[in-house]
Amino acid sequence: MVGVARDIYTKVSGGEGLVCGAGSFEICASPQREILSIEVSPQETDIDSLIGVRAGGQSRAAINEIFSRDDRMSPLYLLVDDFAGASLVAGWAWSRWRDQWGEDVKKNQVKNGKVWVMEGICAGFRPGASSLNPDGTARHDNQSSAPTVSLVNPKDTHGWHQLEDQQGVGMRRARWIDVWVKGDSVGVEAGFQDSATDPSGTRRAVHEYRISARASAQDMILTDIEAQPLVLPYAECPAAAQNIQRLIGSPLENMRQIVLDKLPGTMGCTHLNDVLRGLADIPELVTKLEGHNDQAY
Repeated sequence: MVGVARDIYTKVSGGEGLVCGAGSFEICASPQREILSIEVSPQETDIDSLIGVRAGGQSRAAINEIFSRDDRMSPLYLLVDDFAGASLVAGWAWSRWRDQWGEDVKKNQVKNGKVWVMEGICAGFRPGASSLNPDGTARHDNQSSAPTVSLVNPKDTHGWHQLEDQQGVGMRRARWIDVWVKGDSVGVEAGFQDSATDPSGTRRAVHEYRISARASAQDMILTDIEAQPLVLPYAECPAAAQNIQRLIGSPLENMRQIVLDKLPGTMGCTHLNDVLRGLADIPELVTKLEGHNDQAY
């Protein structure tokens, strides 16, 4: 897996913009999502301690031992933190290329003689959902997907860094947070798209959400938020968007923990929650805006 992130200030009037922060990683992981090797930029002390750690709650706990509280606002931290969610969905890329992919997944749902039960982990896998087999394992024969559309905002063509052209089997998680200040309000547009290559030469998305939010510029308290489900694999998945109003009134700087507390299990979506947790970076992004006349970032 290769991850690349940057913070860039772009003017309303256009232009290439000013890069204010960047980070990258290259991770080799096992089929069980254990980190076998990792390189990061900028260099981070003790990053090698993540070798052998499995993606998920284990990896996030280990990451928080390495990164200080201030460093958790960096592009690199956001990337490494998202290794858990991105690696979880990455195997879906094979669904576009292998007819027997569903059978392979069924085999992987049994580990050490135990069935990997998905029931109850998120809104899409709530009890009785069409996404589940009778034994609580996930179904993969009824997933929805859609052709991808460009993520580039035609009014801000420099807002995205260059996305590499993937050949063969490949998965990509694209995430973004756009922030601007107007008067006493902070505006936010955020979202993500999980997509895979297709033998036809196109890409198909299995997850895509857009988020619009407002916060008080004075105290960085969330005042309004909406989520728009665009592409999701199961009929039950969009229900998670109905619950995010529970976050209103929360301080943005604590959003990584607040999302876990207020949107647990079937109240939330694993991947939507990752984007919502990323809203904790907004205070830092607004700080980077200080001194810029356009107040757009």
